[in-house]
Order: sequence, then C-alpha cells, then structure tokens
Amino acid sequence: MMRRGEAGDHTVEIKEHPRQANTPVGSPPHRSQFQNQSVFKNWVPWIVPLFVVVNIAVFIAVMYVNDCHSNSASCVAPSLGRFSFQPLKENPLLGPSSSTLEKMGALDVNRVVHKHQSWRLISCIWLHAGVFHLLANMLSLLFIGIRLEQEFGFLRIGLVYVISGFGGSLLSALFIQTGISVGASGALFGLLGGMLSELITNWTIYANKFAALLTLLCIIAVNLAVGILPHVDNFAHIGGFLSGFFLGFVLLIRPQFKWINQKSCPPGYIAPQAQSKHKTYQYALWVISLILLITGFALGLVALFRGVNVNNNCSWCHYLSCVPTSLWSCKSQQVYCQSTELGGQLELTCLSNGKSKMYDLSNNDSSKVQLLCAQLCS
Repeated sequence: MMRRGEAGDHTVEIKEHPRQANTPVGSPPHRSQFQNQSVFKNWVPWIVPLFVVVNIAVFIAVMYVNDCHSNSASCVAPSLGRFSFQPLKENPLLGPSSSTLEKMGALDVNRVVHKHQSWRLISCIWLHAGVFHLLANMLSLLFIGIRLEQEFGFLRIGLVYVISGFGGSLLSALFIQTGISVGASGALFGLLGGMLSELITNWTIYANKFAALLTLLCIIAVNLAVGILPHVDNFAHIGGFLSGFFLGFVLLIRPQFKWINQKSCPPGYIAPQAQSKHKTYQYALWVISLILLITGFALGLVALFRGVNVNNNCSWCHYLSCVPTSLWSCKSQQVYCQSTELGGQLELTCLSNGKSKMYDLSNNDSSKVQLLCAQLCS
C-alpha cells in the first residue's frame, strides 16, 4: 500500500501592495489612500474547512466499513469496536486494511484500466491510510489552503485542489502499476505549486519577493525529498505539484499596478493610464500553461488507458519515488499465497515464508482472501 506523504505545514507570508510614486518599495500604503479595495477582495474561507470535514468523514466511514474485529484478532484500540484499527504490523499508521481502502476507492491501476473504474483517480484523494496520515495532511491543508482561499476565493482554490489531486493520481498511475495509493497530498502539492506560480506571475506586486521565493522553494524541495522514502507515492506529489504550478498561471493571476491605481485612484488624483488589465508576460504564461495542462492530461489519459507503463521507457524514473539505501529497500512489498479448497475450508500457503493455515470457506471473497494472505505473510 502506498500512502501519499503530507505536504509541509508551512506557509510563506507574502505582503502585497500597490506602489505609490513617493512610497518606498517595502512600505504598504494606508487604506485611506484608496476608496476601492475590491481589487484584492478578502474572501471568507469555507471550501478548505469543508474539504477537511469531508476527509475526516470519509475516514470515519472507511473505518466503519473496515470493522477490524471481523478480520483480525489483534486489533489496536479494541474498545472502539467497529472503529478499531488494524494491527500495527499490518498498518503502522493506525488505519484500515489495504483491502478496505481498495474497496472504498483507492487508486488501483488494474481496476482503472481493465475494469473501467476511472473514478478512482478522484476518489483516492479523499482516502487516507491512517490517523497519522490524515492528521498530517489536514493540518497542512489548513495552513496552506486557508491563506490561499482568503486571497483568491473558494472557486479558484477548490479547482486547484481537485484538479491537482487528479493530476497527481494520473502521474502515479502511469508509474506505479502495482499496489494501491491513497492520500490528499497530491492536491496539497498542487496548492504549493500554485503558490509558486502565483508568486512568479504576480512578481511586481510583492515586497521581499526574493526572500519569499527562496523560502517557498526550500519548503517545496524538502517535501519532495521526503517522497524518496519507501511507501510514499512521490509521483502523486510531483504530478500534483506540476498541475498546481501550471494552474496557478491560469487561475491565480493578479492585475498590474497601473490598472489597480487607475481603478482605485481617489478623486483629485491622476493615476497612470493602463492599456490592459494584465502584463504581456502574464498573458503569455496563461496561454502556455493552459496548453501544457490540456496536452499533459490528454496524453496521460491516453497512455494510461492503453496500459502504458512509463517505467519501461525511463530506466531512472523510479528513483524519483524511492531511492534505495542501506537503511531501506524500494522493492515491492506485494505478498502472494497459494490457495487450495479442502471440503468446506480454504488452505492458504504464503509463498514468501512457507506458512500455511486453514480458513472457513464461507463468504471469502477475493478482497478477504487477499487480507488473510497479507496477515499470513506478515
């Protein structure tokens, strides 16, 4: 099971302000200098808190469906009843089993391609592998998303979040063909990517821009570096980041100074005339980014549904998601069992350690057998 690591719970506080002819670059103007402040409307955030509530509600529903007591005798926190967690050996993040996550919509390339379950590219971003995974991602979402929604509103930030999550799932599916993947961090990396492109495209309206850029790049680099650890789906991070980066040029564009001054100039003042709302380079970045987004998603979806494994054409790309060291291995942790029906019972033999065990054959669907195999091989 691959989980998507959490994006760092850091924000870059960037102050923006219109410049005055006699105002130093680093000094924000007084509000009394402008009558119309609607250009940079301060939105009341609600979509980001709603996303957090939805993620928590989905996790609770997953734990209810999981019902650890029905498939394991050594659940963690058994006093929670149906909501108790799988054994730590099976899931150290305090969460459900892999089979439950798969049943509830985890990203499984085989099901997406061969069973026409493309909805998993979206559903997987609302699932989490455990309490720790959920907590880290939701704290990151609040720290990053609230500020962005206050500045740009629920529609644009909601689109960046969901589309980036889809982009992360798509890139993950092209590179990781086995196992399952869950988590919102592809969408979170999309918000980080959007912050970076927003800083670039709105470069002229920021104070302390170089310090802000350096800080943001360090945060992104550290979080992407965490993705080289095993069991972390860094391809989802990269796909989400790239999607959010290009979306930022399209959705998070700000007007240029002259246009702001022209619209906000109080009576008795003469503001410099602006021929257009945005600068030429902003329009250029908007067009280029939109073309790259549409092309990338189209080519990615065609490759996915044709069953293309990009690793076959890129011998080094797997190192982007996991770098093997003496401390850990990047080999797949898939387990396989041989099954034999004997009367009314099912005998499973783990092929990796040779252990065998008999199970009641009644109501043993494929997901239940997979779970029993994982427990036997652990």
